[in-house]
Amino acid sequence: MQWLLAIAILRTASCWAAPGVAAVSTLDHGFSLLYSLKFNEAQQNFSQWQSQNPADPMGPASEGAGLLFSELDRLGILESQFFEDDKAFVDRKKMAPDAEVRGRFQAALDRAEALAKARLVKDPKDHDALLAMVMVNGLQADYAGLIEKRNFASLGYTKQGTSWAQQLLAVDPNAYDAYLARGLSRYIIGSLFAPFRWLLHLGGVDGNKEEGLADVKLTAAHGRYFAPFARILLAIACVRDKDKGQARMILAALHDDFPENGLFVRELQRLQPGSLPGTSH
Repeated sequence: MQWLLAIAILRTASCWAAPGVAAVSTLDHGFSLLYSLKFNEAQQNFSQWQSQNPADPMGPASEGAGLLFSELDRLGILESQFFEDDKAFVDRKKMAPDAEVRGRFQAALDRAEALAKARLVKDPKDHDALLAMVMVNGLQADYAGLIEKRNFASLGYTKQGTSWAQQLLAVDPNAYDAYLARGLSRYIIGSLFAPFRWLLHLGGVDGNKEEGLADVKLTAAHGRYFAPFARILLAIACVRDKDKGQARMILAALHDDFPENGLFVRELQRLQPGSLPGTSH
């Protein structure tokens, strides 16, 4: 997920449709539990997947995603006021991460990367190995930027994640979760002021707002694991753009899908005091 600055600049929203997958795995169920803020139950699903599929890098990568989500929730980083204006975002304080969670997070990503690279030696087009590498770098980018406030390190992970996403999409253009990594990188960099964009270009990082936005919409509409997360980002972006009506629509739909997630209720109440969750469509 390299979504550090996307919340600050995206200015549109998209409706989500359930991805067309043949069967719901324990990984799918685990991500659904994450969006309901049931972190311990989600980790049980991810642990079960790893015990049954010890060579699959998606297991530890998903474990890392769950640990990051739990920290973002604990620290209040998913609350829209955290990103409500540019000055507040730039001046944000470095967070105080849980050291034990940080260790587990890094260990999970190290395992995912080792397993993925071992599979890629045998098959450079291995779908799940490539997706795991996209996730590893995206999660590292988010942790470095949102929690540790290491923005340049976050951009480095973003560049690597985008490269892995490009490789995956060359193998499977329908790997919709990978479009989020590529799209946000393009959109973020394409939205920066010209001198900074030129410096990033010299470093091999390019951006295009329109193409990036198109990629983000694909994930929001069809992503298997990250479509709801994309919708959360889009709702926060609408708040930043003063489009509270559109933000309420996205949040109400998210509340309908994940009624046990109190974040959506709180945000709906904050945007429209006295409104009933799920009735703002």
